Amino acid sequence: MLDTGWYARESLQALEVGLHALGLDFTDIATIVVTHVHPDHFGLAGKIKQLSPRTRLVAHKWEWALIESRYIEFADLQRRMGILLKRHGVPESKLPAMEAASLPVIEFVTVTMPDDAVYGGETIQTGLYDLEVIWTPGHSSGHICLYEPTNRLLFSGDHILPQITPNVSYHVQSGDNPLGDFLYSLQKLQNLSVSQILPAHQEVFSNLPDRINQIVQHHDRRKKEMLVLMQGLPRTAYEISCQVTWDIQDIGWEDFPPQLQRIAITETIAHLEYMRWEGKVKRSEHAGLLSYEAV
Repeated sequence: MLDTGWYARESLQALEVGLHALGLDFTDIATIVVTHVHPDHFGLAGKIKQLSPRTRLVAHKWEWALIESRYIEFADLQRRMGILLKRHGVPESKLPAMEAASLPVIEFVTVTMPDDAVYGGETIQTGLYDLEVIWTPGHSSGHICLYEPTNRLLFSGDHILPQITPNVSYHVQSGDNPLGDFLYSLQKLQNLSVSQILPAHQEVFSNLPDRINQIVQHHDRRKKEMLVLMQGLPRTAYEISCQVTWDIQDIGWEDFPPQLQRIAITETIAHLEYMRWEGKVKRSEHAGLLSYEAV
């Protein structure tokens, strides 16, 4: 089984119905591979393991390292995210809501720890398919895709989606250049021989090189817009994110809920840090605030 979905009664029932339609039960799931440990991919894993103790869970080692801090001892992570957001210009009045913005999703996760770690380069043999593990960090530090060369299938998780671009955010667990990691991971897949891409969201699609180019162009446009917003004046990531053209119709920045504002700010930081490593942007600090300006 590749990814599990949320832990919710409806999700569990839908999975049970689907398994029964195939003449299977939970105990027939030998292995769960999670592309990453976000709640909508990992949340149901613990419940399945309760129902089927012999089922083994596989995840990238870097995702394994995130589980305890995100879903068990999460107070320190919440505190550190508040410090990061404050340094990037988020007003004091908005900090409490943004710090706590991700807490509601914890109820959709039944926590369990993986049985086996992968790093990238392994082959997972199912009896029907030989799935090559490809490490594709960016959306999450230990995100993986699975490639089946005989049938030319790519199980892309959240790394490549047919119509939307995955969230790539800079945060306290992302590393120092998550957007750079993401774009490099896209480049790794550019020349794979693929007939069908099976993503974690939306529909099955094809033409992998074209979709990769579209995603790269999207980030190029976003970078250029931010460079214009920084011309002649140092700006915090919060100030820039308030003015970026986000792909959300009929809603202004002030109407974004805290979780959406937090995602927008951390995506902005990811773009700014990527441009800083490119030498297009410089960062400065004054009175505890980080500001960016175009070089």
